[in-house]
Order: sequence, then structure tokens, then C-alpha cells
Amino acid sequence: MARAKKPILLVSDSRRRLFEIDGYEAAGMRLLSPYLPETDEWIPMPEGSALMSLPGRIPVGWDPVQNQFVPVASHQGKPVTAVAAFAAPAYTQLYTAACETLPGAPILPLFAYTPVGWKRGRCWVPARRVDVDVRHDPDQFDRKKVLLSARRMLRRYPGNRLVRHLVENCVKRYACPNAFNFVLERWECPVPVSASCSARCIGCISRQPRGAVRSSQDRISFSPDAEEIVEMALPHLEKAERAMISFGQGCEGEPLTRVALIEKSIRLIRGRTSRGTIHLNTHAGHPAALERLLNAGLDSVRISMNSAREDLYMRYFRPRGFGFADVLKSLEAAGKYGAYVSLNYFIFPGLTDHPGEMEALFGLLDRHRIDCIQARNLNIDPGQYVNGLGLNEKMPRRNSVGILEWMSRLKKKAPAVRIGYFNPPREDWNRRR
Repeated sequence: MARAKKPILLVSDSRRRLFEIDGYEAAGMRLLSPYLPETDEWIPMPEGSALMSLPGRIPVGWDPVQNQFVPVASHQGKPVTAVAAFAAPAYTQLYTAACETLPGAPILPLFAYTPVGWKRGRCWVPARRVDVDVRHDPDQFDRKKVLLSARRMLRRYPGNRLVRHLVENCVKRYACPNAFNFVLERWECPVPVSASCSARCIGCISRQPRGAVRSSQDRISFSPDAEEIVEMALPHLEKAERAMISFGQGCEGEPLTRVALIEKSIRLIRGRTSRGTIHLNTHAGHPAALERLLNAGLDSVRISMNSAREDLYMRYFRPRGFGFADVLKSLEAAGKYGAYVSLNYFIFPGLTDHPGEMEALFGLLDRHRIDCIQARNLNIDPGQYVNGLGLNEKMPRRNSVGILEWMSRLKKKAPAVRIGYFNPPREDWNRRR
């Protein structure tokens, strides 16, 4: 095989076996337009990433002889399928996987689809590590130790439904890193509380309409009481290294629908310890509810956004009983109380780095105090997202500047704003990447 400067096209056959096709360079997409990543945008695929075959998708590669992008539907007379990588936590994708979708192709499951190519005997992806925190790195977990610690937690809290949920579902079924860290008694501890939500996000990972793509995980089926929350969260805050508890997890709906429960829990906890960080992940559509929690002692809040533009936000979140103006009021409230404020800003190449979107985001930064932007990849079928939000009609395809350039402009515009991936504990609030 010829030694390539850039990774070459990687595909899958009908039996999901991977192989490279020499003569074609691996490509990526912004929105639904193909791009050729620069050589320095590629990195060896990080440990903890996963490879996926994309059914009903023809891989697209760059043919340097024809000097154009080419769909590669077959190889040596046999059909081939596009391949993508699900990048490990802490890594932001720079493109989505390049492919053409066939008529009748199924909607892809709720993952982020990063291009992947083959070079020097290994897989490469166009991505960047945006957070130095190792809390989700695979080398931080010994599976046997995790399971032993999980059993100890069940014995320690035999009647606690929340602990049982975190062990039986989050640890054993979904291998959730935050749940792993809870049983290992360190770092961020998840506290899911809500079975309901006031939004109907297109890419909701815990609940999808019947007949749609399957949810990545089942939503919690009960609401714990304050005593159960305090019983497991208080020792974590009192003893864990860089201790944090966080309401609002992937296995639940919107935590602000359970504001009275969370408020009571925070007051009980803060009545006994000032140690650690109490954090909330939310879509922040209920500013009065958020203000109750801030008044009770909430330290940190992360607000999810797919776009800083109202029309695109509303098309994705499809809220019930709130609007974009309510989200902005929540930002104001968090700033007023001095909470640490992060945006869970869903990264989607072609939209995130589009001039119109950047202008809207930078305007948001001018008007509100935001400490951190978590550059997390959006878990959704790219075609479903582009078509569902009408992105091709709303913006010229070739106007995006690239995710690395977006990061560069963001740092110049707002040098005090941290670009990261995880919820930082209070020990890290003054640290910059």
C-alpha cells in the first residue's frame, strides 16, 4: 500500500468488515457538502472511540487524480458502506462523515458521526481534544474495580432507589463514566431526578416517539425523594476528590420539572456541608424555577443550546411552555447570583462555524456572562438534523469557516471564556485551557 500523506478512505462490506480503498482520500462534510480535511486536522483515533457502519450510506472520498469528490458504491464488484467514528469524550469533531444517503435508508442512531480514515496502520479522525480533564478517559477505569465498588454501594445503601438505578442501569447497562466515578467515590456524581421533560428535542437520547430512532438509553422511571438524594450525595461531597454532584443527566428529562425536590435537597445538603460543587444541567426554560435553586445554593449551571439563534433553537428543542426568551432570562438569573455558567453548545460542522451563527453566539457573549463553552458533538443523524432544521435553505453551504477557525475566533472574541467539554468543579473555575 502506498504511504499516504492524508488518511485514505475506510469502508465496510456487507459483513461489517472494515478495509481501506487505496487511491481515495478520506473526506468529511459540513452540513451535507463534502470537504477535504487538512493534513494537520487529522489525529490518531483516540482510545475509547468506536467505529460504526452507516447502513444505506455510500462512502464519499476524494480522488486526487480526478481532483473531485467521488461516491464509492462498490469495490472489486462488491457493495461497500460508509464508516464513521464515535469520538471519545473530550474530543470535538471537525467534520461529519462524508457519505451519500440512499432512498429509504434508515435514520442513524443517536451518535455523532466523525469521519475516519486509514494511515500508517491505524485509524485517524479529524478532531481536537478540548478538555484536559481525564475523568472519562478509558485508562481511568478498571472494570473489575468498578463492579466491586458498585456492589459495595448497593450494600451501603440497600434501600436507596437512586443508588440502585445508578448501579443497575448507569454502571452495568450503559457503562456511564459519571456513574463509574460515583461508585469509585471521586469527581462528578450524577443525580438524575426527572422522568418528564418540557422539551421534545429532535435528538433526545432518552425518549423518542414511537416508530422513530431508538433512544440511546432508557429514562429513569421514578423520582427519588430528597432523603435518598441526600443520603448518597452528601458523603460524596464531603469526601470525594474535586467533588461535584450534578442534576440533569442523559437518563432523565428536564430536572427543573422537579424544582421543589431539588431545592429541598440542596438546602438539606448545604445545611450540613459547604464542600464541593452542586451543579445543574438544564435547557433552562423555566427561569423562576432556576432562580429558586440558585437562591437555595446551586453553584454551577450548564445550559444546553444547539444554536444561539431563536428560530434554529426552537426547531430543535420544540419546547412546551417556554421560549428562547426564557432561556435568556435564565442566563441573566445565573449571572445575577454569581453562579458558574456553561453553555452545552452542540457542535455541528457547517452550522456552528457559519458566520451567521458565530455572530449570534458572540452577541450572546456580549450580553451575558458565560464562563465556559462545552464544545460537545451533537448526537444525531446529520441528514436528519440538516433537513429537519432546513439548514441548507437558511445558509449558503460553502460559507462555514471550519471548527478550528471557529475556536480561534471565539478565543479572540472572548479570551476569558473557557472552551472545554466537562463540567468543571469549583477548584477549576479560575483555570484556563
